[in-house]
Amino acid sequence: MASIIVDQIVKKFGEQTAVNQASFEVQPGTIFGLLGPNGAGKTTLIRIILDIFKADSGSVEILGGAMDDAKKNRIGYLPEERGLYQDIQLENCLLYLASLKGLKKNDAQKRLNEYFEFFELTAHRRKKVKELSKGMQQKAQLIATLIHQPDIIIIDEPFSALDPVNTQMVKDLLHEERNKGRTVVMCTHQMHQAETMCNQIVLINQGSVLLNGDVHEIRRSFSGRDIILGSPDVLPDQIPGVVNIKKENGNLRCTLDDNVTSQELLQTLVGMNIQLDRFEVAVPSLDDVFIKVVKGKTE
Repeated sequence: MASIIVDQIVKKFGEQTAVNQASFEVQPGTIFGLLGPNGAGKTTLIRIILDIFKADSGSVEILGGAMDDAKKNRIGYLPEERGLYQDIQLENCLLYLASLKGLKKNDAQKRLNEYFEFFELTAHRRKKVKELSKGMQQKAQLIATLIHQPDIIIIDEPFSALDPVNTQMVKDLLHEERNKGRTVVMCTHQMHQAETMCNQIVLINQGSVLLNGDVHEIRRSFSGRDIILGSPDVLPDQIPGVVNIKKENGNLRCTLDDNVTSQELLQTLVGMNIQLDRFEVAVPSLDDVFIKVVKGKTE
Protein backbone atom coordinates (compact mmCIF):
# COMPACT_ATOMS: atom_id res chain seq x y z
CA MET A 1 0.00 0.00 0.00
CA ALA A 2 1.32 3.41 -0.97
CA SER A 3 1.94 5.81 1.91
CA ILE A 4 0.80 8.81 -0.13
CA ILE A 5 -1.25 9.00 -3.33
CA VAL A 6 -1.64 12.39 -4.99
CA ASP A 7 -4.16 12.30 -7.84
CA GLN A 8 -4.73 15.22 -10.24
CA ILE A 9 -4.39 17.94 -7.59
CA VAL A 10 -5.21 21.50 -8.67
CA LYS A 11 -4.84 24.54 -6.42
CA LYS A 12 -5.32 28.17 -7.42
CA PHE A 13 -4.85 31.40 -5.51
CA GLY A 14 -6.92 33.93 -7.40
CA GLU A 15 -5.75 33.88 -11.00
CA GLN A 16 -2.49 32.10 -10.15
CA THR A 17 -2.34 28.30 -10.49
CA ALA A 18 0.02 27.05 -7.77
CA VAL A 19 -0.49 23.33 -8.48
CA ASN A 20 -1.70 22.06 -11.85
CA GLN A 21 -3.01 18.46 -12.03
CA ALA A 22 -0.14 16.97 -10.01
CA SER A 23 -0.13 13.19 -9.58
CA PHE A 24 2.35 10.78 -7.97
CA GLU A 25 2.66 7.99 -5.41
CA VAL A 26 5.09 7.57 -2.52
CA GLN A 27 5.90 4.07 -1.29
CA PRO A 28 6.93 2.97 2.23
CA GLY A 29 10.64 2.52 2.89
CA THR A 30 11.73 5.17 0.40
CA ILE A 31 13.23 8.64 0.44
CA PHE A 32 11.12 10.54 -2.04
CA GLY A 33 12.27 13.85 -3.48
CA LEU A 34 9.73 16.58 -4.17
CA LEU A 35 11.93 18.84 -6.27
CA GLY A 36 11.65 22.12 -8.09
CA PRO A 37 12.85 25.73 -8.16
CA ASN A 38 11.69 28.27 -5.61
CA GLY A 39 8.04 29.11 -6.23
CA ALA A 40 7.37 25.89 -8.15
CA GLY A 41 4.48 24.86 -5.88
CA LYS A 42 6.30 22.37 -3.63
CA THR A 43 5.26 23.86 -0.29
CA THR A 44 1.66 24.35 -1.44
CA LEU A 45 1.53 20.69 -2.42
CA ILE A 46 2.91 19.63 0.95
CA ARG A 47 0.28 21.70 2.73
CA ILE A 48 -2.43 20.04 0.65
CA ILE A 49 -1.04 16.61 1.54
CA LEU A 50 -1.08 17.59 5.23
CA ASP A 51 -4.66 18.92 4.93
CA ILE A 52 -3.55 22.46 5.81
CA PHE A 53 -4.80 23.68 2.41
CA LYS A 54 -7.79 22.25 0.55
CA ALA A 55 -7.31 21.40 -3.12
CA ASP A 56 -9.68 22.92 -5.66
CA SER A 57 -9.89 19.51 -7.34
CA GLY A 58 -8.22 16.12 -7.21
CA SER A 59 -7.62 13.90 -4.19
CA VAL A 60 -4.99 12.82 -1.67
CA GLU A 61 -4.81 9.49 0.15
CA ILE A 62 -2.66 9.11 3.26
CA LEU A 63 -1.91 5.64 4.64
CA GLY A 64 -4.80 4.10 2.73
CA GLY A 65 -7.47 6.77 2.95
CA ALA A 66 -8.43 10.32 3.77
CA MET A 67 -6.51 12.33 6.35
CA ASP A 68 -7.87 12.31 9.90
CA ASP A 69 -6.60 13.29 13.37
CA ALA A 70 -5.19 9.84 14.09
CA LYS A 71 -3.14 9.90 10.89
CA LYS A 72 -1.82 13.38 11.67
CA ASN A 73 -0.14 11.87 14.73
CA ARG A 74 1.60 9.36 12.42
CA ILE A 75 3.20 12.16 10.40
CA GLY A 76 6.27 14.24 11.25
CA TYR A 77 6.54 17.58 9.44
CA LEU A 78 9.56 19.85 9.36
CA PRO A 79 8.59 23.15 7.69
CA GLU A 80 11.14 25.43 6.09
CA GLU A 81 10.13 28.18 8.51
CA ARG A 82 11.19 27.74 12.14
CA GLY A 83 8.29 26.49 14.28
CA LEU A 84 9.77 26.44 17.79
CA TYR A 85 8.73 28.56 20.76
CA GLN A 86 11.59 31.01 21.15
CA ASP A 87 11.22 32.17 24.77
CA ILE A 88 11.19 28.84 26.60
CA GLN A 89 13.93 26.32 27.33
CA LEU A 90 14.76 23.93 24.52
CA GLU A 91 13.99 20.82 26.58
CA ASN A 92 10.59 22.10 27.73
CA CYS A 93 9.73 23.18 24.20
CA LEU A 94 10.45 19.75 22.73
CA LEU A 95 8.68 17.90 25.54
CA TYR A 96 5.59 20.02 24.97
CA LEU A 97 5.64 19.40 21.21
CA ALA A 98 6.05 15.67 21.85
CA SER A 99 3.00 15.71 24.14
CA LEU A 100 0.93 17.21 21.30
CA LYS A 101 1.74 14.06 19.31
CA GLY A 102 0.44 11.85 22.13
CA LEU A 103 3.73 10.86 23.78
CA LYS A 104 3.76 10.25 27.53
CA LYS A 105 6.30 12.38 29.38
CA ASN A 106 8.56 9.49 30.43
CA ASP A 107 8.74 8.11 26.89
CA ALA A 108 9.31 11.58 25.46
CA GLN A 109 12.08 12.30 27.97
CA LYS A 110 13.89 9.07 27.19
CA ARG A 111 13.81 9.67 23.44
CA LEU A 112 14.74 13.30 23.90
CA ASN A 113 17.83 12.37 25.91
CA GLU A 114 18.92 10.07 23.08
CA TYR A 115 18.40 12.75 20.45
CA PHE A 116 20.22 15.36 22.52
CA GLU A 117 23.21 13.04 22.71
CA PHE A 118 23.04 12.19 19.00
CA PHE A 119 22.84 15.84 17.93
CA GLU A 120 25.31 17.04 20.60
CA LEU A 121 22.71 19.31 22.21
CA THR A 122 22.83 17.98 25.79
CA ALA A 123 24.83 20.97 27.04
CA HIS A 124 22.27 23.34 25.49
CA ARG A 125 19.05 21.74 26.75
CA ARG A 126 18.42 24.47 29.39
CA LYS A 127 18.98 27.36 26.99
CA LYS A 128 16.09 29.28 25.56
CA VAL A 129 15.47 28.41 21.92
CA LYS A 130 16.24 31.97 20.82
CA GLU A 131 19.71 31.64 22.36
CA LEU A 132 20.63 28.76 20.02
CA SER A 133 22.41 29.13 16.70
CA LYS A 134 20.44 28.59 13.49
CA GLY A 135 22.10 25.20 13.05
CA MET A 136 21.14 24.13 16.58
CA GLN A 137 17.58 25.27 16.02
CA GLN A 138 17.43 23.24 12.82
CA LYS A 139 18.58 20.14 14.71
CA ALA A 140 16.03 20.84 17.44
CA GLN A 141 13.33 21.14 14.79
CA LEU A 142 14.37 17.74 13.42
CA ILE A 143 14.00 16.26 16.90
CA ALA A 144 10.47 17.66 17.12
CA THR A 145 9.72 16.09 13.74
CA LEU A 146 11.01 12.62 14.63
CA ILE A 147 10.51 12.15 18.37
CA HIS A 148 7.09 10.47 18.05
CA GLN A 149 8.49 7.96 15.52
CA PRO A 150 6.13 8.87 12.67
CA ASP A 151 5.34 6.55 9.76
CA ILE A 152 5.61 9.44 7.29
CA ILE A 153 8.31 12.11 7.60
CA ILE A 154 7.91 15.24 5.47
CA ILE A 155 10.85 17.63 5.55
CA ASP A 156 11.14 20.95 3.74
CA GLU A 157 14.79 21.96 3.07
CA PRO A 158 16.18 19.76 5.89
CA PHE A 159 19.82 20.88 5.50
CA SER A 160 19.18 24.59 5.90
CA ALA A 161 21.80 26.25 8.17
CA LEU A 162 23.70 22.98 8.73
CA ASP A 163 27.46 22.64 8.26
CA PRO A 164 28.86 19.61 6.35
CA VAL A 165 29.33 17.51 9.50
CA ASN A 166 25.75 18.04 10.68
CA THR A 167 24.43 17.64 7.15
CA GLN A 168 25.97 14.17 7.00
CA MET A 169 24.56 13.41 10.47
CA VAL A 170 21.05 14.25 9.26
CA LYS A 171 21.54 12.21 6.07
CA ASP A 172 22.55 9.18 8.13
CA LEU A 173 19.53 9.65 10.38
CA LEU A 174 17.09 9.87 7.45
CA HIS A 175 18.62 6.77 5.85
CA GLU A 176 18.13 4.97 9.15
CA GLU A 177 14.46 6.00 9.22
CA ARG A 178 14.01 4.74 5.66
CA ASN A 179 15.67 1.43 6.56
CA LYS A 180 13.08 1.03 9.32
CA GLY A 181 10.39 1.07 6.62
CA ARG A 182 9.29 4.64 7.15
CA THR A 183 8.44 7.02 4.33
CA VAL A 184 10.56 10.15 3.94
CA VAL A 185 9.43 12.98 1.65
CA MET A 186 12.19 15.52 1.11
CA CYS A 187 11.19 18.84 -0.40
CA THR A 188 14.18 20.73 -1.79
CA HIS A 189 15.66 22.71 -4.66
CA GLN A 190 19.15 21.32 -3.90
CA MET A 191 19.47 18.73 -6.66
CA HIS A 192 22.82 17.36 -5.46
CA GLN A 193 21.29 16.41 -2.11
CA ALA A 194 18.36 14.69 -3.77
CA GLU A 195 20.67 12.83 -6.16
CA THR A 196 22.60 11.21 -3.31
CA MET A 197 19.62 10.49 -1.05
CA CYS A 198 16.41 9.87 -2.98
CA ASN A 199 15.09 6.63 -4.47
CA GLN A 200 12.26 8.34 -6.34
CA ILE A 201 11.65 11.95 -7.36
CA VAL A 202 8.98 14.22 -8.72
CA LEU A 203 10.20 17.40 -10.40
CA ILE A 204 7.64 20.19 -10.56
CA ASN A 205 7.85 23.62 -12.12
CA GLN A 206 5.15 26.26 -12.22
CA GLY A 207 2.87 23.80 -10.46
CA SER A 208 3.13 21.02 -13.07
CA VAL A 209 4.89 17.64 -12.82
CA LEU A 210 7.72 17.49 -15.38
CA LEU A 211 9.46 14.29 -14.24
CA ASN A 212 8.36 11.39 -12.06
CA GLY A 213 10.27 8.18 -11.40
CA ASP A 214 13.43 6.40 -10.25
CA VAL A 215 16.38 8.79 -9.87
CA HIS A 216 18.89 6.58 -11.68
CA GLU A 217 16.50 5.73 -14.51
CA ILE A 218 15.70 9.42 -15.04
CA ARG A 219 19.37 10.35 -15.17
CA ARG A 220 20.16 7.54 -17.61
CA SER A 221 17.25 8.57 -19.85
CA PHE A 222 19.00 11.92 -20.31
CA SER A 223 22.36 10.35 -21.17
CA GLY A 224 23.83 11.45 -24.46
CA ARG A 225 26.48 9.84 -26.66
CA ASP A 226 29.42 10.40 -24.31
CA ILE A 227 31.60 7.72 -22.71
CA ILE A 228 34.07 8.34 -19.87
CA LEU A 229 37.38 6.48 -20.31
CA GLY A 230 40.19 5.98 -17.83
CA SER A 231 43.42 4.29 -18.87
CA PRO A 232 47.06 4.14 -17.76
CA ASP A 233 47.95 3.99 -21.48
CA VAL A 234 48.35 6.99 -23.74
CA LEU A 235 45.24 6.95 -25.88
CA PRO A 236 45.49 7.84 -29.56
CA ASP A 237 44.18 11.19 -30.78
CA GLN A 238 41.69 9.37 -32.99
CA ILE A 239 39.64 6.28 -32.15
CA PRO A 240 37.34 4.60 -34.69
CA GLY A 241 33.71 5.46 -33.93
CA VAL A 242 34.59 8.48 -31.75
CA VAL A 243 33.90 11.97 -33.14
CA ASN A 244 35.29 14.01 -30.26
CA ILE A 245 37.74 13.46 -27.38
CA LYS A 246 38.46 15.84 -24.50
CA LYS A 247 40.15 15.59 -21.11
CA GLU A 248 37.92 15.77 -18.05
CA ASN A 249 39.03 15.32 -14.42
CA GLY A 250 41.96 13.09 -15.34
CA ASN A 251 39.87 10.94 -17.70
CA LEU A 252 38.80 11.23 -21.32
CA ARG A 253 35.28 12.09 -22.42
CA CYS A 254 34.56 10.55 -25.81
CA THR A 255 31.56 11.38 -27.96
CA LEU A 256 30.38 8.45 -30.07
CA ASP A 257 29.37 8.59 -33.69
CA ASP A 258 25.59 8.20 -34.04
CA ASN A 259 26.06 4.78 -35.66
CA VAL A 260 28.36 3.34 -32.95
CA THR A 261 27.26 1.75 -29.68
CA SER A 262 29.16 1.80 -26.42
CA GLN A 263 29.66 -1.98 -26.70
CA GLU A 264 31.24 -1.56 -30.12
CA LEU A 265 33.61 1.10 -28.76
CA LEU A 266 34.64 -1.22 -25.94
CA GLN A 267 35.40 -3.99 -28.44
CA THR A 268 37.46 -1.54 -30.51
CA LEU A 269 39.54 -0.48 -27.51
CA VAL A 270 40.14 -4.08 -26.44
CA GLY A 271 41.18 -4.88 -30.01
CA MET A 272 43.70 -2.02 -29.81
CA ASN A 273 45.17 -3.61 -26.62
CA ILE A 274 44.30 -0.52 -24.57
CA GLN A 275 44.09 -1.15 -20.84
CA LEU A 276 41.00 0.38 -19.26
CA ASP A 277 40.55 1.40 -15.63
CA ARG A 278 37.22 3.08 -16.34
CA PHE A 279 34.58 2.71 -19.03
CA GLU A 280 31.13 4.11 -18.36
CA VAL A 281 28.29 5.99 -19.99
CA ALA A 282 28.44 9.66 -18.98
CA VAL A 283 25.23 10.02 -16.96
CA PRO A 284 24.20 13.65 -16.31
CA SER A 285 23.79 14.91 -12.78
CA LEU A 286 20.33 15.70 -11.47
CA ASP A 287 21.37 19.37 -11.63
CA ASP A 288 21.97 18.99 -15.37
CA VAL A 289 18.65 17.21 -15.86
CA PHE A 290 16.86 19.86 -13.81
CA ILE A 291 18.31 22.72 -15.87
CA LYS A 292 17.55 20.97 -19.17
CA VAL A 293 13.96 20.13 -18.27
CA VAL A 294 13.04 23.44 -16.63
CA LYS A 295 14.78 25.52 -19.32
CA GLY A 296 13.13 23.49 -22.08
CA LYS A 297 9.72 23.94 -20.48
CA THR A 298 10.07 27.72 -20.20
CA GLU A 299 11.50 28.35 -23.70
